[in-house]
Amino acid sequence: MKRILLLLITCLFFSQIKAQRTAGKVESFVINAKTLQNTGGENANRKISVYLPPNYESTQKRFPVVYYLHGFMGNDSITTGMKAILDKSIAQAKIRPFILVIASHYTLFEGSFYSNSTLTGNWSEFEAKELVEAIDRKYKTIANRNSRGIGGHSMGGYGAIKIGMLYPEVFSSVYAMSPGLLMMVKEFGANSDSFKELSKIKTVEELRKTYYPKVLVAVGRAWSPNPTNPPFYCDMPFTYQGDSLQVNQTVVDKWNANFPVLMVDKYADNLRKLKALKLDWGRNDAQRFPIQCGAFSQKLENLGIEHFAEEYIGNHVNKIWTNDGRVLNDLLPFFNDYLVFE
Repeated sequence: MKRILLLLITCLFFSQIKAQRTAGKVESFVINAKTLQNTGGENANRKISVYLPPNYESTQKRFPVVYYLHGFMGNDSITTGMKAILDKSIAQAKIRPFILVIASHYTLFEGSFYSNSTLTGNWSEFEAKELVEAIDRKYKTIANRNSRGIGGHSMGGYGAIKIGMLYPEVFSSVYAMSPGLLMMVKEFGANSDSFKELSKIKTVEELRKTYYPKVLVAVGRAWSPNPTNPPFYCDMPFTYQGDSLQVNQTVVDKWNANFPVLMVDKYADNLRKLKALKLDWGRNDAQRFPIQCGAFSQKLENLGIEHFAEEYIGNHVNKIWTNDGRVLNDLLPFFNDYLVFE
């Protein structure tokens, strides 16, 4: 009986040791961001969550960093399921040990769109400059572009593409899952119900009960802010008087300057500096995603910009942080292939 008990204790001891070796650690801290000082009422204190790989604290090795950008209404949270996928990717040798960083871009209207704004702060600059510098100071990173990747989903996929375009000297590899707002189409087109619905909304309380109009306001505060236009303090490219469409060409031009499909010509040389670029999207991912992702890929192809583009069978949320999802089986192996490890 004593032998059986001793055997059980020994097995438990070694199983705990094995679990420690295969489990990473998540820690969080707050940055009071200089780049996010603003007049739009946004909080410049940003929570950052960091996944550290197994045995991070017991080694002198330095690690590549993947910066993951969350979607609209998201935040920095590394959930239990997300951590399990990260642990599994390393345990199954889908990727060598790495650091993953998520910063909260949750705003008053639930998303920064990873854009610099004269009203809400410089969110692109925060992610690519201030945050990267802070992570390199605080952790054992390989502090150069060849060991930095940036990826994200939905609004985060948009941000990954945009920041990759703007800062190829910071990031070498980009992976965008179902990137949103690559162009003005379908649910965000001029004749969609979204702009009509927004034209009828007069208060912040009304707006918070919606989805598409709330996205439009978040985008407007990023791309076409107007501190003299309450209650949302931004201008829209399209408004409605009854059923009559009103076009504000000045604002249309501002929005066009932020749509990646239309940014490609200006930033083609920057995109060519990337070591690798990939986007994917679900075949059943709303109406706009297959259209805008296909258009972006086609534009890259027409300019001779090497990239990967893939449509898979899925919708906007069912194949991301799951055992059969894109993160475990595609995004992380992509960074394993293209980032430089020590």
